[in-house]
Amino acid sequence: MTVRLVRCPQCGQSVEYRIDNPSRPFCTARCKLIDLGAWAEGQYAIACAPESAEQVLAGSNPEAPN
Repeated sequence: MTVRLVRCPQCGQSVEYRIDNPSRPFCTARCKLIDLGAWAEGQYAIACAPESAEQVLAGSNPEAPN
C-alpha cells in the first residue's frame, strides 16, 4: 500500500493521510480547532452575489425558496 502524504491546511506540515486519523486532513486536533475558530470568527467566507440596498432593507433574499 502506498503512503499518501498531504499538507496540513493550517500549518503546512506534511502528514500521512489515514482514515483512522480523527483530525484529517489536519495534522493534529490543535490545527483542526484553530481552523474551526477561524470559521467561527468569520475569517473565512463563501462568496455570493451582493444584495441590493432594497433587498437588505426589505429583508428579502432572491435566492431563497418561496
